[in-house]
Amino acid sequence: MPAVTADKLTLPRIGDIRPAARERSVATVTTAPTGLEGEGFPVHRAFAGVPRTSLDPFIHLDQMGEVHYAPGEPKGTPWHPHRGFETVTYMIDGRFQHQDSHGGGGMIQDGATQWMTAGSGILHIETPPEDLVISGGLFHGVQLWVNLPARQKMMAPAYQPLEAHDVTLVASEDAGALVRVIAGDVEDHHGPGSTQTPIAMLHASIEPGARLRLPWNPTFNAVVYMLAGTGRVGTEGRPVHDGQLVTFSAGDWFEIRADDTQDSRSPQLEVLILGGRPIGEHVEAYGPFVMNTKAELGQAFEDFEAGKFGTIPPNALMPHAPDPSPVRTENTGI
Repeated sequence: MPAVTADKLTLPRIGDIRPAARERSVATVTTAPTGLEGEGFPVHRAFAGVPRTSLDPFIHLDQMGEVHYAPGEPKGTPWHPHRGFETVTYMIDGRFQHQDSHGGGGMIQDGATQWMTAGSGILHIETPPEDLVISGGLFHGVQLWVNLPARQKMMAPAYQPLEAHDVTLVASEDAGALVRVIAGDVEDHHGPGSTQTPIAMLHASIEPGARLRLPWNPTFNAVVYMLAGTGRVGTEGRPVHDGQLVTFSAGDWFEIRADDTQDSRSPQLEVLILGGRPIGEHVEAYGPFVMNTKAELGQAFEDFEAGKFGTIPPNALMPHAPDPSPVRTENTGI
């Protein structure tokens, strides 16, 4: 159950679709494979198998969990570098601590979002707090990578914390869906996220049997990831379930419908909705760096080795190890 909920009947509503508006049809449906990230926490690789041109300006999306950790099981990432893009960590349920080499940091918990602009280079860590490692508990979130255009890749790093109460809450026309606007716009409803690349990021919970008809910026692409539950998407009513990613064709709006009966683990259909204006530049990505040329990737590795991404602060967070085994410190893709 997502941490951020609301009485939908009291919220502003998304308006009806204009009669002349063109509905977006489904372009692709893919199923995310599972893997391990950082020190070994489970993820679904949502963008696997999808052409990068269909996702531009988005580079990478991991669903972290949903998992109920036993005591001693929670894991995070060690300190690692990034350059050339923005990382967005959204915690649907649970807690993650963040710290970076440019002074950003804090607890990301229960509906909060951390927006980190890596820009010219940054070091950071994301790890569960010590008490969660000791006790275990629920952990569920996503991490999104948003590309920066070539002219902004070497901009100064920045950090933006968004608490759960900062998110803009709206309801669908019939109040069957709760929509959390994290960044971008839905009609005149604006999310608090300040983005370098024009994008929209939403999390919607759709009641069984209800539908969400969402007006969408026609200059943006449209990508929907199924976090939990089952439903149908688009004009065709394509069946979809948790762990699947949908891309849509061009148009002015699209529809997501929840099945009448949902799995007992998820009483609603939970979806992450993304859209952005394509940058249209060639991308070279390797590990934690997203650049435009192989030479720029090589320079990123050289600059990292030379210490140009900043330094780990003296009071640095470190992954809590409940056993005496050494902490891993290799680079990571998150």
